[in-house]
Amino acid sequence: MSSAPEPPAAKKDPPKERNFQNPGLRGTHTTTLFRAVNPELFIKPNKPVMAFGLVALSLCVAYIGYLHAAQENKKDLYEAIDSEGHRHMRRKTSKWD
Repeated sequence: MSSAPEPPAAKKDPPKERNFQNPGLRGTHTTTLFRAVNPELFIKPNKPVMAFGLVALSLCVAYIGYLHAAQENKKDLYEAIDSEGHRHMRRKTSKWD
């Protein structure tokens, strides 16, 4: 007369969605060609590689900026030869100055 509890195997879990387990395009059916052409959609982010890329890109931009600044500084200089044949670097001056 007392009701027996149901066995644990009889409990039903809510159905799990496949996309919930693998969010994004990792959970969808795709062709091998699509995965080969778009690997960034399926590979998990790698933080050390991202940090290395960010540092490398920053150094490249800084080097290009340095070259640009060095070129701007050399722009106003020219090589002058005096009457004795010695070479001197001089800044360009205007007759109006």
